[in-house]
Amino acid sequence: MADLSGFPITKLWPAANPDVIQLYSLPTPNGVKVSIMLEETGLAYEPHLIDITKNETWGPEYLALNPNGKIPAIIDPNGPSGKPLALFESGAILIYLAEKSGKFLSADPAQRYETIQWVMFQMAAIGPMFGQLGFFHKFAGAAYEDKRPRDRYATESKRLLGVLEDRLAGRDWIMDDYSIADIATLGWVRNLVGFYGAAELVDYASLRNVPAWLERGLARPAVQRGLEIPARS
Repeated sequence: MADLSGFPITKLWPAANPDVIQLYSLPTPNGVKVSIMLEETGLAYEPHLIDITKNETWGPEYLALNPNGKIPAIIDPNGPSGKPLALFESGAILIYLAEKSGKFLSADPAQRYETIQWVMFQMAAIGPMFGQLGFFHKFAGAAYEDKRPRDRYATESKRLLGVLEDRLAGRDWIMDDYSIADIATLGWVRNLVGFYGAAELVDYASLRNVPAWLERGLARPAVQRGLEIPARS
């Protein structure tokens, strides 16, 4: 049995099965990337709900795992060379799990880097812009009388959706096959038009390829399961 006692987080969230990947997360657009990936690959894992509304990521135990205080994060007891590996940043975790499982990231070097390129597009552009629009449209920022910040993020989010719309012309997935690029992006588009209620702001109804892609992705059984993991209490 693996010994994870060297990771302080296991004192607050003990591992029932320390021999499998430990997932510390919440079903947010970033969090579900990893739960979907784990469900898609079939890798054994144990989820732990980290409640960001209770500031659980800012305690010393969680910060020892991720000094940036964000979800998701993982501990793989069987990392490279058989040693435990802790990882944070959802994009890095997706790449790691793809390489560990041999799934959803092409072994062809050119295809591999092109896929990672689209993961970075989500990480650097779609996530931050959609998240800011969510803040200014749905959360505390919605009360701001000055709507220029909201409109700035709406305009940029609409532009980014246009990039994705063009990429998906004539194809089912961001790459030739379903990949970590799709897994990284699905939850964010879903949140933008669903939970954030920003579809009208970004003229989502004018798109054709993105909605069809989102529908295909959400129809996957592993995606449906991953969107609810870890289960909220």
